[in-house]
Amino acid sequence: MDKPLLEVNSVMSGYGDVTVLWGVSFSIMRGETVCLVGSNGAGKTTLLRTISGLLKPTQGSIRFQGQGIDQATPQTILGAGIAHVPEGRRLFGPMSVADNLLMGAYLRTDHDEIKRDLERMYSLFPILAKRRDQAAGTMSGGEQQMCAIARGMMGRPTLLMIDELSLGLAPQVVETLGEVVAQITREGLSVLLVEQDVMTAFELASKGIVLDTGRISVVGSTDELGRNPAVREAYMGLST
Repeated sequence: MDKPLLEVNSVMSGYGDVTVLWGVSFSIMRGETVCLVGSNGAGKTTLLRTISGLLKPTQGSIRFQGQGIDQATPQTILGAGIAHVPEGRRLFGPMSVADNLLMGAYLRTDHDEIKRDLERMYSLFPILAKRRDQAAGTMSGGEQQMCAIARGMMGRPTLLMIDELSLGLAPQVVETLGEVVAQITREGLSVLLVEQDVMTAFELASKGIVLDTGRISVVGSTDELGRNPAVREAYMGLST
């Protein structure tokens, strides 16, 4: 039986004396797309920040490809193969699109492969090719999100974590981003997706995790969760 790519076991984490996550446990397999859903303040962003090393868990463990990473630095975790696309994009606004993308590969030394990956990002997101010399901060929100995702992929991660894929974006842009996520997962990349729009999340992911006030309340296939009366009422606005 295949071992999980990522294992989060009984993790508690937060900010100073404020605990946000209470004993969170789940796993992600290779090539799996998992969505993390929940209301505002449930702890979704805190969980991603803890996995990527920006926060250290106060209890529990996190293992990636069999190795403990819960006390590792963000740089070490990125080098191990986890890329984090943060909420709000966090691009380097005055820098060009091309330079922003190259920042995603700053730990790499395989320069020829970096050039190939840069061209691949332009093929996945043709608008970025047109904007390559433009300051990233002057692009639309949707274009900036494409740039942020492409920057994360420039590190050649094994697991790509995206915080709020569709927040504030037009439906057509969300559809384009969804198509890219579907393509990269077909190619074997694992994705952990935080998404406020539960219907969009369930369309993109095969497994869903519902986080409720820092605790996991439900885990299952997105098909199962989509039929769950409690999930439908609380997160999809649908009554049974």
